Amino acid sequence: MVSALGPGVPPDMLGRRVLVDPGLYRDSSADKPPVGFLGSEADGGFAEFVVVDADHAHDMTGSPLTDEQLACLPVAYGTATGMLDRAGVLPGERLLVTGASGGVGLALVQLASARGSEVVAVTSAANAEAVRESGAAHVLLRDAEDLAAQVRALAPDGLDAVADVVGGPLIGTLMPTLRDDGRWVIAGAVAGRVVEFDLRRLYLHNITLIGSSMHTRAHFAALAEAARAGVLAPRIAARFPLTSLHDAQQAFARTREAGKIVITVAEPSGDHR
Repeated sequence: MVSALGPGVPPDMLGRRVLVDPGLYRDSSADKPPVGFLGSEADGGFAEFVVVDADHAHDMTGSPLTDEQLACLPVAYGTATGMLDRAGVLPGERLLVTGASGGVGLALVQLASARGSEVVAVTSAANAEAVRESGAAHVLLRDAEDLAAQVRALAPDGLDAVADVVGGPLIGTLMPTLRDDGRWVIAGAVAGRVVEFDLRRLYLHNITLIGSSMHTRAHFAALAEAARAGVLAPRIAARFPLTSLHDAQQAFARTREAGKIVITVAEPSGDHR
């Protein structure tokens, strides 16, 4: 909620419910990713009040999402929006998402499903149902020995695209499941940053390999529009008051539950679940 205005800001912004783009940009261009983030390279991520440029505050008037759901969006959903946009994922296309129960992975599932894509999600058995509820048409277990064979059975003509937040050996395992002219977009390397795969698969089948780092101003504006339209439903795994921030960080370090951990500025009633 906007509680005060600086010089030159339209008066009707006061009291508006807004979603803040936390990106710190080098310039005002619409298509460049951030060089830093609020709460990382600048203070203000865990605070009751924060000062931002007016063009970083996107009006959420009329959005059906709760304040907690809106708080889940900026980094994970922004990164996912950038991945889908850079890979040109279209309605009706079959998209595989790795690490589908993580923050960016679950956002990819929801956003791609909202676009009308058929999502094949790779996750753990413990989070399979949560990923399915988030919009995945098919859920495959990441530890399956025959993972590539299962993908081929679902997509005998090949996947249109892969949105990867894991990296590691899965790249070599699953790249052959892409169709000719398919796209592989990657924004993470938690399973390994140095990988090995057959380069012939890349050039003989015209595969496009895309690196995607965070979102741009244009991506965040598109995300804000999706939030206003209510096509997203961020999943909340736990919530903690700001006074219990260290407990929240410890929960983040140990949990593998699908969904986001939310920090509230008012003491909630009941337990944290």
